[in-house]
Amino acid sequence: MSKAIVISQPGDSSAMQWQDIELAPLGANQARIKHTVVGFNMIDTYMRKGLYPVELPAVLGVEGVGVVEAIGADVSHIAVGDRVAYMTREPGAYAEQRNVDAMRLVSIPDGISDEVAAASFLKGLTVWALLTESYSVKAGDNVLIYAAAGGVGSLMCQWAKALGARVIGVVGSGAKVALAKQYGCDEVINRNEQDILATVKTLTNDEGVQVVYDSLGAATFETSLDCIAPLGSMVSFGNATGAVPPFNILGLAARGSLKLVRPQVFAYVEKREHLERGAAALFDMIQREKMRVEISQRIPMPEAAKAHDTVESGNTTGATVLVL
Repeated sequence: MSKAIVISQPGDSSAMQWQDIELAPLGANQARIKHTVVGFNMIDTYMRKGLYPVELPAVLGVEGVGVVEAIGADVSHIAVGDRVAYMTREPGAYAEQRNVDAMRLVSIPDGISDEVAAASFLKGLTVWALLTESYSVKAGDNVLIYAAAGGVGSLMCQWAKALGARVIGVVGSGAKVALAKQYGCDEVINRNEQDILATVKTLTNDEGVQVVYDSLGAATFETSLDCIAPLGSMVSFGNATGAVPPFNILGLAARGSLKLVRPQVFAYVEKREHLERGAAALFDMIQREKMRVEISQRIPMPEAAKAHDTVESGNTTGATVLVL
């Protein structure tokens, strides 16, 4: 038996219950992981609320870090005792133990702690996919990044700066402006006090930015499109303010033949070689100290509801991890 955070129906954080679960027998291509730290991600809240439907009852969580306890008969690239990180499309990480497809597991290099790995693996691979695959950021690009002091945003700003971009961050409070600058932003817009579009136009001499990375969704989608220079790109990758409503594609042509991408990181790491390439790039950024992973909340796994409530309040910065 193992314990896990389980939801039986969509709802608020009260739907999350810490209870016993029974693990299935280990498959030939699987490994059993004893979690030490599990990363919190906004997708966990989308699944909890039913925005992203999951089969119920469900154990939440899509990334974890821990030690390999057992391996299936056909597993050869990892061994019992290895420290590993993983991310999966299917939830199940908010648990003491989990059986995982061994091909999703990546060994954690020495010098990177379990907490840092858990706080950065899915978010860091998301940033890798966004900055190099969804749109390839180039030196000199004007890049607009929302939630610049948040878990994903803080990593993205640092990585984009390392690529040579001019980073314009958007934050939701004055208290986060200084943090966003610490994460590499050249300019920071407080969206509660400043007009995003007018400020972007001023900062870019009316040209606009080459790419927008919008994690807020419904509340900012149209504004984000208006911030983009002709032939630029819109990368809409989150729903923090709700899902983007139906959109007339002709609006892209009217704004200067824009490109619109709605990525999800799992598609970019579906193949093992892509997963390894992204993980290597992420760990290299951390080990070379080009990217600092800020952990703002460390919450015991049984109290995972507290993590959801606090992050959804919009009052956090950096990453949140659940510890066991």
